[in-house]
Amino acid sequence: MALNRERLEQLVARSTDIVVGTDGGGTVVYYNDGAKKSLGYTAEEVLGTYVAHVYPSLDEAKRVMKAMQSPDHGGKGIVENFRTTFLSKNGERIPVAISGTIIHDERGHEDGTIGFAKDLREILLKDQLATLGEVAVGLSHEINNPLAVILNQVELLERDIERLAGDSDASVEEERLDAVRREISRISEILTRLGEMVREESYETIDYIGPTRMIDLRTDRRRKRVPEQELRGVRVLVVDDDLGICRSLREILESDGCQVEVAGDGIAALAALSRLSFDVVLTDVVMPNMDGYQLYTAIQERRPDLPVLMMTAFHYDKDHIIKRSRMAGLETVIFKKPVDPDRLRRALVEAVKE
Repeated sequence: MALNRERLEQLVARSTDIVVGTDGGGTVVYYNDGAKKSLGYTAEEVLGTYVAHVYPSLDEAKRVMKAMQSPDHGGKGIVENFRTTFLSKNGERIPVAISGTIIHDERGHEDGTIGFAKDLREILLKDQLATLGEVAVGLSHEINNPLAVILNQVELLERDIERLAGDSDASVEEERLDAVRREISRISEILTRLGEMVREESYETIDYIGPTRMIDLRTDRRRKRVPEQELRGVRVLVVDDDLGICRSLREILESDGCQVEVAGDGIAALAALSRLSFDVVLTDVVMPNMDGYQLYTAIQERRPDLPVLMMTAFHYDKDHIIKRSRMAGLETVIFKKPVDPDRLRRALVEAVKE
């Protein structure tokens, strides 16, 4: 097939590269489909405007023109793969590499320019991902090994605590060891996230300080959440002498579809249990009139099949409420109020499934 002028113009017009032509005064006289797709401007919005319209600044447009007039970037009147930046309609800065030339008239005077610009975003992204892949491999090797040692030492430490504690309450120490395990798991999740970014060839950045951005390695948004239907319709009795905690927990659980009643102490809780049916009880440990252990044992007498979860803000179980409850069969204690909603949801689902 002969490549006549008309056919060549059609190919340039439909090129995926950004093709922009100007007259001798810098006014845009040519703007192809690739430019429209990458920059977002229609031809009508660009044609007839000064070429600086597609640059982030007038100085950048002048820098490119100066490079074309210099012999240092491919020859006088030429640039080859010259790096610059275009500004899209939505304000995004687009890195590009321009190959272009100055056009002269019959008398040798500058009559305009024509430039073919390659959008470098995808290429740069692949380069960054390749670097990220090398970082991920290095981090996995250098961090996972010591993490495994730490985890093994935590297991050994837990055995020593159980042996040395004997009949004494070691619930605080056990919770601290669980916290160490959770943080080890979190670090492992971050390393896994790095690997996923490389395999998926995709990553996101978030604001850090000022204009600085960092790769988003948070795993919470990727963690499997408890599906709403697993909690929908679950009847929960929340017992706490702090009415603010009662209200906030009610809001959280009702938003997940639970049916929630609240009680300000153990006596009020037993009264509610005599009137209504519940699937699970979530109770504070330290309360006036009737503490968590007393409430738990009273529920065991009345409803031995009703699961009870305890929550506490205290690390030190000075009255052995938690220890006595565990010895009586209690399985789940959620430390460190305010309670992590995701952890609470998982504990509720596990309790009602048993």
